[in-house]
Amino acid sequence: MYDFLSSGAFVKTFTLEPYKKGALSDLTFAVKDNIDIANYKTSYGSPAWKEKHDAPTYNALCVDQLLESGATCLGKTVSDEFTYSLDGENYFFGTPINPIAPNRIPGGSSSGSASAVACGLVDFSIGTDSAGSIRVPASLCGVYGMRPTMHRISEAGVLPFVPSTSTVGVLASDLGILCNAMETLICSEKISSERIKNIYLLEDAFDISDAEVVKALKCKIDTLSSIDNFNITSIRLSDILKEPMTLESLNVEALRPLQTFEFLNTVGSWINNTSPDLSPFFAMKYETVRSFDRRNVNESLMLCEKVFNRIKSFIQKGDLILFPTVPTIAPLRGAFEHMETALDFYDRTMAITSFSGVGRLPEITIPITKVDDSPVGLSIVSGFYQDEFLISAVKKLFK
Repeated sequence: MYDFLSSGAFVKTFTLEPYKKGALSDLTFAVKDNIDIANYKTSYGSPAWKEKHDAPTYNALCVDQLLESGATCLGKTVSDEFTYSLDGENYFFGTPINPIAPNRIPGGSSSGSASAVACGLVDFSIGTDSAGSIRVPASLCGVYGMRPTMHRISEAGVLPFVPSTSTVGVLASDLGILCNAMETLICSEKISSERIKNIYLLEDAFDISDAEVVKALKCKIDTLSSIDNFNITSIRLSDILKEPMTLESLNVEALRPLQTFEFLNTVGSWINNTSPDLSPFFAMKYETVRSFDRRNVNESLMLCEKVFNRIKSFIQKGDLILFPTVPTIAPLRGAFEHMETALDFYDRTMAITSFSGVGRLPEITIPITKVDDSPVGLSIVSGFYQDEFLISAVKKLFK
């Protein structure tokens, strides 16, 4: 058992009592430390950022929503440096424990949020997700996670990262808790009555995943066809977009450039002007970021918009798309000291997470199986602004 200290999940612990009773009464939650809580400095995963910025006067709006719905906040959790990572190993704040696989990384950048939930220290937590920062740690730590449709949740009081793809979301120990917290944050008025019509398997994502992960997931997926005679069909990104394109190229040509251009605007100027202490790994990544040619921004933006519209046109009401959340089990702690290991993990993982990132889609990852005693997550995606349907469909399929 891990406590608040030994888990390494928290930057600061405290108690914020709920404003009143509500749908989330008797539940506890934690907040990723790129989301403001009044009178507590926000670190953004960087001691230099925390030192050079004042404490906020107000809570982020999403925090107030949860407090007003009856939940109790127990503290702020560790984030990767400037949230620009997927591994969860913070040079300054340490690596939160992955309690199911303690010798493996928790995933990032919502590392502490996933760890706090997986350790049973809170019922749920809130984090942010641009290229998988909720989905990846949820999968690697064996908890539930959801990123909603872009801009369904207010980002007032959330430090800016990549405005075109970044969103607030939830990690939880239980599917019911995840859905209740998400319904609160997206201001859902009623549960969707839409029935499931088609389930698609995004084979591109299975193709780039480890064989053991694919085998374990497809064994679980095979059981779905007997639930209600769902039509389960294999599909490829090129079928959705009506032109040749792979997930790898979607990441390299669309998601990664967009992230890079926007990160230089939201954080890059501050780094350039302030020259803060940076971790060696982040400093190396940032040099790559700075080398991007901003004269190509229109090309990337136009590609993102085209892909978004094609995906939006393809996914109809009642449709779900399934694929591995992460192509591997959690790498061993310290494995990213070897650049080849780091690049392989990032390239394949971001290829998969780019689908919902560029598509601005709601996605839920569920801890459905294990490989070598390490959690493996299955992602379920629905159409743009079909969050309520996604929530009800996942409840039906995996209750």
